[in-house]
Amino acid sequence: WEDQQNINKFGRLNNRFHELEDEIKIAKETNENLEDASNELILTDEDVVRFQIGEVFAHVPKDEVENRIESMKEVTSQKLEKLEEEKQSVVAQMAELKKILYAKFKDSINLEED
Repeated sequence: WEDQQNINKFGRLNNRFHELEDEIKIAKETNENLEDASNELILTDEDVVRFQIGEVFAHVPKDEVENRIESMKEVTSQKLEKLEEEKQSVVAQMAELKKILYAKFKDSINLEED
């Protein structure tokens, strides 16, 4: 029963690991897009720029847009750090379970990704 619980826990951790990888990929893309937007904003000569708020574009002063983009980058970076930390934790837990399960089942169990 305990072995089955460890196998189930490993499966749940593996699923979470893949979810985290997807979330990290999205957060990195968002960060890159915000960086690109920030760079484009530096190049523009306009005092008022179009800024998307929800599904609508509004004309917003350039300074305010710069501040909003910076705060969005901070939030995304913090989220990315938390996701990376959680991923490391999941990987460590999976490694520990692998040791336990391989010690008991040896070659009878396959916990590796193909």
